[in-house]
Amino acid sequence: MADWSDLPAALKGSLDKLGELLQSDEQLKAFTTSNAIDKPATFGYKSSGSDNTLLITVANGSAKAKPGSSKDALFVLSALPDQWEQFFKEVPVAPYQSYWGMFGMNIKQKGIEVGGDQTAMAHWTHVWRRALELVHDAHCGPIKEDTQPEPTRDYLTGKYVFLNAPVWGRVKTFYETSGEGRQQIVFLHTAGSDGRQYHGVMNDERMRKKCTMYCFDLPGHGRSFPSQKYFPGAHTNTEDSYIGIIGAFVRALGLKRPIICGASMAGQVCLAVAIRNKEVGAGGTIPLQGSEYLNMERQWHDRSPYVNQSLFNPEWVYGMMSPTAPLANKQLIWHLYSGQAYGIFHGDLDFYFGGWDGRARVANIDTNTCPVYMLTGEYDWSNTPEMSQKTADKIPGAKHKAMPELGHFPATENPAKFVPHLIEAIEHIQKVRNENLTTLRLGSGED
Repeated sequence: MADWSDLPAALKGSLDKLGELLQSDEQLKAFTTSNAIDKPATFGYKSSGSDNTLLITVANGSAKAKPGSSKDALFVLSALPDQWEQFFKEVPVAPYQSYWGMFGMNIKQKGIEVGGDQTAMAHWTHVWRRALELVHDAHCGPIKEDTQPEPTRDYLTGKYVFLNAPVWGRVKTFYETSGEGRQQIVFLHTAGSDGRQYHGVMNDERMRKKCTMYCFDLPGHGRSFPSQKYFPGAHTNTEDSYIGIIGAFVRALGLKRPIICGASMAGQVCLAVAIRNKEVGAGGTIPLQGSEYLNMERQWHDRSPYVNQSLFNPEWVYGMMSPTAPLANKQLIWHLYSGQAYGIFHGDLDFYFGGWDGRARVANIDTNTCPVYMLTGEYDWSNTPEMSQKTADKIPGAKHKAMPELGHFPATENPAKFVPHLIEAIEHIQKVRNENLTTLRLGSGED
């Protein structure tokens, strides 16, 4: 059994394989092939309490590994021996699927430490993440990812609509729609992303038969035009602005009590929608990866003149997903987070972390008027199933379900595994609404 107190020694038998992977991996080549890398750079991984370090040296288009000392590295990622043992399982459990998961954001794990040049760590995050994945693959073999059939047809139609909303003002807003079912549902994308996250769900045959689906990009996100109320880089999101734009969309399209569903910051706003339902006119909410409150120290590089956010931001969220999700879907999340405008992700996190606070209000949600069914992927280390369950327990009549083999972006990571959970939530909301409607009719008949 490996002794993880000395990381290079524990990995000694797989270093030759690692050398081959570092030279042959196409993703690593894409990340390291640049004339801007005009001199070698070295970083490392080690166990806490030991100076023995697995060093990775990167040059233009290449990377090599060798054991050495932490003093020879720009920065070193450290973890406790038992944490490395968890990381090097064939399929790690949450949050050990990534070093970012071990490091955490709002949840800190004792023993995780980045030593050395912190800005260099942010500069090279895409390289050290991929190199560490290859270390895992060399030792354990590649993680077996789910497969999915290639789509042969797309059923979405995209349009623009002008929305007038508080804070945002008048904004040309992009949305997509699909399906012909009776139940209307509006999907909301995560912080720093856009509605392309929901294409797998909106193309799903089961969902198209059951629902008429909508998804819009927030102003300044994806294909929507930016709000003229903000200078570039100054975007922020608040509960009032978020509720306002959702309500404006529902009214502009003439929707009748749609279900509102979204993940991450959109999961939080789904709870706000349930609280302020009269302003939106929702017929139920499905918060994904949502809870009553999250907080963190905002000492990050998601809006920095010194760090390329198109590399840093997607890396930050990449490790929130299930390691067994189809690779194409994980790469789509990376692409979406790399493609957003400067400051958009940071401004959205103003709402996700600290800007949303429902602790004194969620208990007042009337789930007879607006049923709530919460869903949380087990691999999310930012908003865990335990956090969501704690919130659901405070809401009379609310339901919560943890989803195995899914993470922070369940609708994108693995639509085939997510849709059955989603349909279960939709049918619960429909059942509650039908029961309440029957009760109202009976009550009216007795008068």
